[in-house]
Amino acid sequence: MKSTTIAASSPKICPPIIGYETGRSVESEEISISLYENEVPAFVEAELERLYENIFSSLEKFRVEGTATNASTYVVRKGAEVITVFLFRRENGKVEVLNQAIKIEEVEVCRFADAIFSAFKSVTVITFHAVQTTIRKLPFPYQRFNCLEDIVLTLPNTSQQYLASLGKNMRRNIKRYMSKLTQSFPSFCYEVYEKEEASEQHIRDIIRLSSARMAVKKKVTLHNEEKTERLIRLVRRYGFVGVVTIDGRVCAGLIGSHCGANYASHVVAHASEYDDYMVGMLCYYLTICECIDRDFKEFHFLWGRSEYKYKLLGVQRDLDHLAVYRSRAQFLLNGDMVLKNAFKGYGRQAKRWLLDPKRTDSLIGRVAIRIADSM
Repeated sequence: MKSTTIAASSPKICPPIIGYETGRSVESEEISISLYENEVPAFVEAELERLYENIFSSLEKFRVEGTATNASTYVVRKGAEVITVFLFRRENGKVEVLNQAIKIEEVEVCRFADAIFSAFKSVTVITFHAVQTTIRKLPFPYQRFNCLEDIVLTLPNTSQQYLASLGKNMRRNIKRYMSKLTQSFPSFCYEVYEKEEASEQHIRDIIRLSSARMAVKKKVTLHNEEKTERLIRLVRRYGFVGVVTIDGRVCAGLIGSHCGANYASHVVAHASEYDDYMVGMLCYYLTICECIDRDFKEFHFLWGRSEYKYKLLGVQRDLDHLAVYRSRAQFLLNGDMVLKNAFKGYGRQAKRWLLDPKRTDSLIGRVAIRIADSM
């Protein structure tokens, strides 16, 4: 294999890289970096789950989406311990990092950029999407803008503590509607199915309910057959599905997954004939309590700033898109990407401003939001 020597010219925040060889390690004090070009070593799957406990940085998620094909792997060790694992794809002078919805420190971004730009001379830009980062300064030109938000509930020790911590109105409504539902429908049943236990029919029933509610709101459903099959496959490996039935028929449900101790909610829906019983919210509450009872750490409502997520005590975590350029010259030469990122960034910023509750209550605000959505 060809070995390339790299001058240790990085700033102090980035441990200097002394050398590089595909599939081999390079030593930098206690830090060693390995790059596996067009390869995902067998140990990577378990390390991704251990490090990030996040379905959006799991190898199975990449497989399901088809992005693991021809992916390369970047591994950082401190001594014998693996501390960072990124999967990435390299194409047309660009490197796209596949890991999403995880926290990446400034030093990790810098170290990765150093390694990639040193190892692959044709690469001019590196992109991270939907990551939590607090970078303030890099030795490379970069663009960073908010692209998503993950609404996250840090789970308490007991479901009793969770109920007690909810707002007064939410506590009252949960107790009231649970009582009303069980009295009106004695056959009411809530059950959780994990991984292979979750039936394909349950998953399809919940997706059908979701699509029906989207149609009522005159919105196009995001669930086509291809995406449904992907979700079914993901549930087989990481699934955690809460199902509400009445008289044996699915009337509400939450399709989620858990990687390590973190739960992610993918689809929640309920039948419209149970609108008066708040059954969708009850399904969320019961699933959260199940996660607490199983000692999960976090419940991720994921994208979208819906009011009910905050009422259930979710806290917003901003996720950013980050583009790192090799040099100022390459920043200018990638002008199309620079302009596109700028447009997305300012557009996202404007939409977030419009979605402020102070503005959404006005007619002008609602009209402006519709225009932003269409754009």
